[in-house]
Amino acid sequence: YQKWIQYKDDCIQMIMNEPLSPGGLFCNRTFDRYACWPDAPAGSLVNISCPFYLPWYEKVSQGVVRRRCGSDGLWERDDSGHVWRDKSQCEEEEEVTSHEVQQMMVYTVGYSISLLTLSTALVILLSFRKLRCSRNYIHANLFLSLILRAVSVIIKDTMLERHWGREIVKQTDVGEMLSHQAAIGCRMAQAVMQYCVLANHCWFFGEAVYLYSVLIASVFIDNNKHLPYICLGWGTPLLFVIPWVVMKLLKENKECWAFNENMNYWWIIRLPILFASLINFLIFMKILKVILSKLRANKQSGYPDYKLRLAKATLTLIPLFGIHEIIFIFATDEQTTGILRYIKVFFTLTLNSFQGLLVSVLYCYANKEVCCYTLHSS
Repeated sequence: YQKWIQYKDDCIQMIMNEPLSPGGLFCNRTFDRYACWPDAPAGSLVNISCPFYLPWYEKVSQGVVRRRCGSDGLWERDDSGHVWRDKSQCEEEEEVTSHEVQQMMVYTVGYSISLLTLSTALVILLSFRKLRCSRNYIHANLFLSLILRAVSVIIKDTMLERHWGREIVKQTDVGEMLSHQAAIGCRMAQAVMQYCVLANHCWFFGEAVYLYSVLIASVFIDNNKHLPYICLGWGTPLLFVIPWVVMKLLKENKECWAFNENMNYWWIIRLPILFASLINFLIFMKILKVILSKLRANKQSGYPDYKLRLAKATLTLIPLFGIHEIIFIFATDEQTTGILRYIKVFFTLTLNSFQGLLVSVLYCYANKEVCCYTLHSS
């Protein structure tokens, strides 16, 4: 928008200062809010370079936008009565826009499916008293964190679309769009989403800690002592999200807080995710080592212990969460380009959106304990 303002101001200066064309019919110079048009002789086709304010200008810098000056000295109009203009060479490539639409569809479908399966799984875990134990209590909170994450992402996208997707009809619409009042809703949605994402990572960390304490440390977890996990999962994110919100308000209070100009503020919420991912990965390696040694010693007996059955389900989850987060933890959207950006988009959108589906299947639908209780009750 700032580049558009600059382009408009330059055009107005040209309109005011350029000398008038010599005699004869000609179409008057004008700014149509898209491109700046000079005086044009009657009956001519005018080619103007694509405006430099376009976000994809580097890709269309050699293109032109066209207008036709009629023989009567008026800009020609189309059938609808609007001044005819051909800007096809200045538009973003259809392949790029279609790729972005596909990305939106993939992760919207992923989060929607995850939301449905997680909600059903959460109801199942909470409905049967015999399923109430520390393990399933942590699972239920993990489900809830994934549900909140999916809902917050969908709401955030809806708020962004309402904020930036509105049609600009008059000049005041632009000012209203960029006003702080109009951005409050999407900023709140952005802050809530960051909290839900961080809470989700904290509950994954809680799952890893619980599995480590049961399987390796052999610590007995009292079914009534859930407060440490509650503080870890729902309290810890506040220690990082609140400072991030404060810094955004004081130092980077622009638009919907979707961009990171100062990466130091971004690290306030990314550093705990990196820490949790690293610890999860180390726990995964430790548990894998223990399980492999036990399986070698009990090849004939299979999985006689619920701890091993729990580990079998969890082992698929920990690397899925930890590895891709560690790989791309240093790569922001502002830093990645080309093939690396497409790879990052695939991991962050596809895996994150369908992660809830995987978790609900592992911890509920494919859990023999849950299946037995539900079948017995029915």
